[in-house]
Amino acid sequence: MLFGLFPLPIWGYVVVTLLLTHLTIIAVTVFLHRHQAHRGLDLHPAVSHVFRFWLWLTTGMVTREWVAVHRKHHAFCETRDDPHSPQVRGLSAVLWGGAELYRSAAADKEMLQRFGHGTPNDWIERKLYSAYPGLGLALMLVINLVLFGVVGLTIWAIQMLWIPFWAAGVVNGVGHYFGYRNFEPADASRNITPIGLIIGGEELHNNHHAFPGSAKLSNRWWEFDIGWMYIISLAWLRLARVKRIAPRPRLRTPRRLVDSEIATAVATSRLHVMASYGKQVLLPTLRQARLQADASCRRLFSRARKALVREHYLIDQRNRQRLELALARSRELAVVYEFRERLHGLWDRSITSQEALVQRLQSWCNEAESTGIRALEEFSRRLRGYSVAPRTI
Repeated sequence: MLFGLFPLPIWGYVVVTLLLTHLTIIAVTVFLHRHQAHRGLDLHPAVSHVFRFWLWLTTGMVTREWVAVHRKHHAFCETRDDPHSPQVRGLSAVLWGGAELYRSAAADKEMLQRFGHGTPNDWIERKLYSAYPGLGLALMLVINLVLFGVVGLTIWAIQMLWIPFWAAGVVNGVGHYFGYRNFEPADASRNITPIGLIIGGEELHNNHHAFPGSAKLSNRWWEFDIGWMYIISLAWLRLARVKRIAPRPRLRTPRRLVDSEIATAVATSRLHVMASYGKQVLLPTLRQARLQADASCRRLFSRARKALVREHYLIDQRNRQRLELALARSRELAVVYEFRERLHGLWDRSITSQEALVQRLQSWCNEAESTGIRALEEFSRRLRGYSVAPRTI
């Protein structure tokens, strides 16, 4: 049995290892993350149980614990109560010690009670999966040894390291440190890469934090989420039902007055709105200010670019000072930045009625269109044509 029941060439073992680890990644992103933690889709009970069984074999993770830790991460993101924020704990601690941080957080029984609701609690969960998580790992080792012989031990070791490194380390660490941002949610999340293959689409981490309940993580046409590909395949087979995807704004002919439909569309798509404001108003105004400035100010405007579109609580002291200096040197830049802050303030919880939101948005548009700043005026007119596209999969 040195080579097991299925002796393979070296490339064959590589392919098998990649397939097995990919199955685990898909189980994590589709079942644990999008289905259990965020309820972005429903899965057929048989599919859910296959995923649960596979995760028991390959990770030993308990569904309730994983879900609770992840929900707490969203509830307290980038604070000291975040179980695994690299902004608080440091990138190295999360990248290389993500699994230990997960186990430490999962040991908090009060946290499990608060955030672990709605997860499986049937007989097999209580008596097997949660009671003996290590048994699944041992069984996976035996299966690998029987099928692939001594090489199966190496395959098993890679399986054991795959989720702790890629999911607990890379997504939670790099995904809050390096990459690009489509949106500005109240955290430091980044899209690691636009092509989500290795980690099942979890590479699109900024998109996920912008719209946590969405079953689809890609947002731009050039982004690819392989997890979403599997979800729509399951939906086609009637084994899954998509409940939520991120709202997608649609522009139509602007109306003269803001009504409740426009206000709802703007509020629903507020992260899209703020991202568009940055691209269509702030950055063009910054470029114009830089072109008109003397040599001593051009570098200042260039350095203020990122802080201009970033939320206050994500800007460090040095960049905040640069931003303040840049705003002091350009009247138009200061005006469009003020209107950005006022637009952001429309989502304030103090606005308790639809009527109040309509009135404040109408007032914002009226004042924006009287500033004489072309980019701001054009954006305001587009805003009065906002609607939300119907959900499609």
